[in-house]
Amino acid sequence: MHRDASRHHVMVVEDDPVSRALLVGYLDREGYRISESDHADDLVGRVGRDGIDLVLLDINLPGKDGLTLTRELRAASRVGIILVTARDDDIDRIVGLELGADDYVTKPFNPRELVVRVKNLLWRIGESRQNGQDCAEHACWRFEGWMLNAHKRQLRSPDGEYERLPQGEFKLLQTLVTHPGQVLSRDQLMDAIHDREWTPNDRSIDVLIGRLRRKLGDSPAAPHFILTAHGAGYIFAGELD
Repeated sequence: MHRDASRHHVMVVEDDPVSRALLVGYLDREGYRISESDHADDLVGRVGRDGIDLVLLDINLPGKDGLTLTRELRAASRVGIILVTARDDDIDRIVGLELGADDYVTKPFNPRELVVRVKNLLWRIGESRQNGQDCAEHACWRFEGWMLNAHKRQLRSPDGEYERLPQGEFKLLQTLVTHPGQVLSRDQLMDAIHDREWTPNDRSIDVLIGRLRRKLGDSPAAPHFILTAHGAGYIFAGELD
């Protein structure tokens, strides 16, 4: 049994007893705490009440189907959702992902693939919760899928990639995001990022702006987040969450 896995609660919702037994067996051997059901009555309530971390959800259930349940679950919680589909359910898989499912597995199951997908999703959920805790305890700013974490001096992309920023880049981006829509002069930005005297011809702000734009995916010719106010300074134009 994997010690870390035992802390996670996985719910298997599958009306076919053979498929359900296979799913439960694979995950049980990995040490997860397992609940199972052949129907989806009160699934949203059970997720919250029983502390379920991840749901393996068959699309073709009697009564409420998996797509309807995906919509309901995602509206009510951030529980991990992996859809269980047949190989010819391409449209259902796409719709399921659009409704908020995180991933899918296909029948017949590849045990190793199933376990890897479950592990990866639970890891992402854990990282998200940790970031939420960090942001509850320390200053964080979110904008259009990005997150700047002051505690870790870390920038997270919408794809979930993390990068620890050098001090100058962090202070500059922090100053910009805390003054959205406001033109900040080079003098103001230099005062914000430097703990030393600087000279009027110091161009380090422009260098740091260029680095931040590259990290944010901003086009130098048509930036989206950090705009240039010619002759005046720079503006953060992103939308804060």
